[in-house]
Order: sequence, then C-alpha cells, then structure tokens
Amino acid sequence: MTSSAPTLAAQQDRVLIFDTTLRDGEQSPGATMTHAEKLDIAALLDEMGVDIIEAGFPIASDGDFQAVSEIAKNAQNAVICGLARANFADIDRCWEAVRHAARPRIHTFIGTSPLHREITALDQDGMITKIHETVSHARNLCDNVQWSPMDATRTEHDYLCRVVETAIKAGATTINIPDTVGYTYPRESADLIAMLLERVPGADTIIFATHCHNDLGMATANALAAVEAGARQIECTINGLGERAGNTALEEVVMALRVRNDILPYRTGIDTTKIMGISRMVSAVSGFPVQYNKAVVGKNAFAHESGIHQDGMLKNKETFEIMRPEDVGLAATNLVMGKHSGRAALRAKLSELGYELGDNQLKDVFVRFKALADRKKEVYDDDLIALMAEANTADEDAFLQIRRLRVICGTDGPQEAELTMTVGGTEKFVDATGDGPVDATFNAVKMLFAHDAKLELYQVHAVTEGTDAQATVSVRLKLDGVVYSGQSSDTDTVVASAKAYVNALNRLILHRHRGNLSALMTSAG
Repeated sequence: MTSSAPTLAAQQDRVLIFDTTLRDGEQSPGATMTHAEKLDIAALLDEMGVDIIEAGFPIASDGDFQAVSEIAKNAQNAVICGLARANFADIDRCWEAVRHAARPRIHTFIGTSPLHREITALDQDGMITKIHETVSHARNLCDNVQWSPMDATRTEHDYLCRVVETAIKAGATTINIPDTVGYTYPRESADLIAMLLERVPGADTIIFATHCHNDLGMATANALAAVEAGARQIECTINGLGERAGNTALEEVVMALRVRNDILPYRTGIDTTKIMGISRMVSAVSGFPVQYNKAVVGKNAFAHESGIHQDGMLKNKETFEIMRPEDVGLAATNLVMGKHSGRAALRAKLSELGYELGDNQLKDVFVRFKALADRKKEVYDDDLIALMAEANTADEDAFLQIRRLRVICGTDGPQEAELTMTVGGTEKFVDATGDGPVDATFNAVKMLFAHDAKLELYQVHAVTEGTDAQATVSVRLKLDGVVYSGQSSDTDTVVASAKAYVNALNRLILHRHRGNLSALMTSAG
C-alpha cells in the first residue's frame, strides 16, 4: 500500500524559515562572531534547509559588509538577505553586499510606532513619503524586497495598515511584522496578521512574516499564532539568540510544526537532524551556553531521572518523549571512549553527535582527543562536545596565545602564576600574584597585554561528573560599551580560565583593530 504522506505534505502550506542568527543574534552583548565563524554558520544554515539567511547589516562595518558579501557568493540554496535602514546609503550598501547571491534580498525597515516617529521627527505623512521612496529605491535594485515597520505591535492599527499598503505599492514582496520589544500576546499576534490580511489592499499578493522577541517568554507562541492567522515566514535564531531575552528559537518553531502537525498543518524545508549540531556550534562561537532545560536542544531535553519516568521509558519511549533524540540529531547512546579508541571510532562517535569532519579536521581533533584521554579515564559524549567547541574556537593565528602556565598555590599569602604567552608573535614571560590562582593568572595576562576591559562575567561549570571532569569556563569582557565573550574547556580549571580570558581578548583585538592588525603586531613585537 502506498503511503499518502507525500500527498498530505504537498497539500500543506509551506512556512519559510528566515534565520537572523548572524544579524539579530549577533547583536546580543558579547555574541560577536569572527568572519570565519559567520561563514561556517551560514554554510550549515544553508545545508540544513533554511530558506532565507539574514547575513548581517552591511553598512554597520567593513567586517559586516565583507561577511555578507562572501556568504552571498558561497550560498548554494538559501536567499541571502542584508538589513538596511530607510535611507538610500544603507540600501545601496546592502545591495552591493548581497548582489553576488544567486537569490539576493534587501530588508529595509523604519520604526512606525508613536515612540519611533517622535525619535525620527517625522509626522505620519512624512514617514509615508519616506517609506515609499526607500522601498521603491530598493525594488529598483532588487526584485526581492522585505520591509519591516519596527515596533509594529505598538503602532496604531489604522496607521499600520496605511504604511503596509504603501510598502506593498512601492514594491515590497515580503512584509515583516516585528514585535520588537516582546510585548504582544499570542491572540494579539494572530489578530494583527488577520487584520492586515483583511484590510490592506494587495495583502494577498505578498508574504507576511513574523519577528518576535522573547521578553515575556512568548516568542515561540506568538510566532506560531501568527502562522495560524496567515503569516508564512517565521524570523528566528538558533538557540533563540538575540538582544535582551532573545528571539524566537528556530529549533522550537520547527519542531513544534513537526510534532504538532495535527493542529499546525504546515511544513518547513528544515532537515531537523542538523539542529543539534548547529546549536552546539552557535553556542561555542557566541560564548552563550545553552541552558540545561532549554526546549529541544538543552542537555536535559531528553533526560529522565525520576523512577516513574525511567520505568515508562523502558516500557515504551512514547510515554514520556514526544519526539525522538535522533529527530534533532542527538545520539541516543552515550558510549564511553578512551585512550585506546582509534580514529575510526572517534569519527563514528562524532558523526553520531552531529559533527562531520574532513580528514585534516579529524587529524587535529584526534590529537586533542588523545591528550584528553590521557588525562581522563573515560571520555563521554559531553566531553567530546566540549572538545569540538574548543577546536572551533582555537586559532593558530590569534594575536594572543598561551604557551605555558604554572600556578603556585599556598594557604598563606597570595597565589602565584608564571605565564609564558605569545603577543603578536613574540614570546613573553611574567610572574604575577593574585587573590587565588585564577586572579593571579588573569593579572599575568594583563601584565603581558595591558588593556582597560572590565571583567563582566566569569562562570565555570563541569562538563561531566568526577574529579577529572572537564571544566567549561565562560568569560565576558566589556570595553567602551561593547561586550566580548570567550569560552574554553580543560580538565584544569585554571588553564580553561586562562584560555577563555585570552579568547575574549582576541575577539576584542580583532574587533577594534580589524583593519590595522599588522601594525598592532609590529608594535607588540
């Protein structure tokens, strides 16, 4: 008997997934990503079936422009989108970056609520004129134009209808309705989309999108409510990364549409088995750990500890699991690896965990794995995930690199750290003291590379159990209002702390001296 599933899927409305991890997600304080990291994430998003990738804000910096431009050149399937404010300079710069894509898009926006109109010093008619001029300009450059009325959920309904109609007439092909401050409620989110579809002329000729923030914990609910009302594009990020409390999480809406397809009869093009892999990558490069009880991708999402739950799982997994770990790319087993495990076993285990490595990558990771296995009796899945995160953040060309670290601890008096570190290619040594081994180590780093950044966060958590467990350390530094994060793992907590601190400093250096790094290295030498 032939299955009717393909026919059923074909009859369901397609919901486009618009990922803004590289733009809105990167705006999270401390989540700045390097050029190479952005390219790697974009490649994975493209591979997993994301429909539109918002690759950045091209006019924001030369680095943003270069990243968007290169992502546009490399994209295989996804539409590549850049963000632009409502002015010709922004739109022109955006087009220059995305025009290399096989499927480019310009996304332009302006704040339309009374609060935003007051800031821009435009009355309602003046803003209408500006919207028409800028959207028309974008459409003359690109046939795929998205327009957003920022703070739409706090814009008067009559005026919102008017600005949306103006953007459609000017050539916008997608209208995004942002809940910029995470203020709205699911019923309001649905009513707003339904109202626009009913009242705005031409609304049936374009795609409505929803962009929700999670300030009240309702981003996923608001996005799904908008889809039920007629929106056919969801703007989201990996792990819900984003400003303040974050954005709608891609993994949550995609899995909700899949698991509850009985009441949400919509389909996406996402390969869900790649969710866990990209979640881990974004966490590693952004320095934002995923909370243990995070839906879909959290460490405890498929863990069962209570006796009742464990008994039910042994008899029938469906008693307490509404989706399979394999559906999101999570290995169902936790096989132990050790120092006698070979490359083939490591490759197979990493593949189960969602990491596909080339021969050169495997060679490098295998060396790190052997070093870890020599220090630990048993290497678990979580150890390997931490190892991959460490490999992803390692940079042999980094300005600052730790070579040797020796810490001397005692019960009377300050602790001592002897540190050898390369600074711009020159090896330097210092002996420093501090209130504890970590403080002494950080003081040593600061003596070798003087800076004014303030330590905003120092956080340690054990990857696995036992006294030989790896420690994952997260560090955030703040300088001139900008936050830079670093993360590292090691069986030695002090070593992990030093690496995380240096990783954050390297991000600071790269961001502040992007165009003059060679001069900085010369002066350091």
